[in-house]
Amino acid sequence: MTSPAPRAGTPRRYDVAIRGTGVVGLTLALLLARDRLRVALVGPRAATTDTPDVRAYALNAAARQVLESVRAWPDDSASPPTVTPVHAMQVWGDQGGELRFDAGVVGVPSLTWIVDVPALEARLREAVGFQAGIDWLDDAPPAALTVVCEGKHSRTRQALGIEFDVKPYGHKAVAARLQAEQPHGGVARQWFVQGQIMALLPLGGALGNSVALVWSVPGEQADAWLAGPPQALADAVTERSHGVLGQLQMQSPAQAWPLESSRARHWIAHTPGGSVALAGDAAHAMHPLAGQGLNLGLADAAELARVLHGREYWRELGDPKLLRRYERARQADVQAMAWLTEGLFGLFDHADARVQALRNWGLSAFDRSGPLKRWLARQAMGPAL
Repeated sequence: MTSPAPRAGTPRRYDVAIRGTGVVGLTLALLLARDRLRVALVGPRAATTDTPDVRAYALNAAARQVLESVRAWPDDSASPPTVTPVHAMQVWGDQGGELRFDAGVVGVPSLTWIVDVPALEARLREAVGFQAGIDWLDDAPPAALTVVCEGKHSRTRQALGIEFDVKPYGHKAVAARLQAEQPHGGVARQWFVQGQIMALLPLGGALGNSVALVWSVPGEQADAWLAGPPQALADAVTERSHGVLGQLQMQSPAQAWPLESSRARHWIAHTPGGSVALAGDAAHAMHPLAGQGLNLGLADAAELARVLHGREYWRELGDPKLLRRYERARQADVQAMAWLTEGLFGLFDHADARVQALRNWGLSAFDRSGPLKRWLARQAMGPAL
């Protein structure tokens, strides 16, 4: 079970203090405690809002490996299912362009998995409860290394004065759960139309007929939908998806949040109280069109744990040269994904008819590219650990 907190008046010196108790922070705590490091988790032990969480994460094979390594992958056989394998992905442009990825063609059982957020967080908290060496605290204790996993609005990062570059997209992500008239068939679907990006992610297992909506639209349109009758949004999604799943009905209230591309200029800092590293959304955030946000955050946790595990015996956990290895490795991967997502957003946000024709031709041409398409699909699945 989770280690008891030290008694008042006897502060314990921890190896690592993790500020933030979301998916990335919990996963990192489990990875580090497995190496017998003394870990403090700083933050709430449960959700801080009663609002239902309608998000669903698309997790790739590398992310699944990380979670399975700490026994925190949600139960695939749960009822109702909280993990849905994606066997195919379909992408449509706004002038007939189309692209499809199939797991069988790539040579894998699933391209990705759509995971229910509350189920994943509950499984991680359960795993933390059975892992020795982790103390759950309300206040940050002294530690050789502090890792900030508080999200893109991290107060700790702001207090440290770490510069955080933010580029607003002018769009909001509208998210909701919908019931489809027809089964989704384990297919994730995405539409790029007139600068808007809409995705329907399969939920409820391979035979389910519910989907998670993520629709990037101008902010005023998102506000209008949230203020209007709920079914109006479902009808708009049915129309935009050309009824591919039949008529859609709302299963949950819609939620929305502003979209932005943001990255910290530096991921590590050194203070009189110890060294600091950033991970997850505290270090980077990007448009959800590629579905890689949490995959990148879990890759941060895995890389930091790998670097600390492989350190020279004489090197301290907060050694600047050691942490620089982590920063270099992760900044390169995140920058590459940021270029891809920002490039795609800019391409499909362009209103020029000639650009529209070119991008849709390119989408269909890429669909016929064979080896190149298979290579891209494997890249999106993440490297094997």
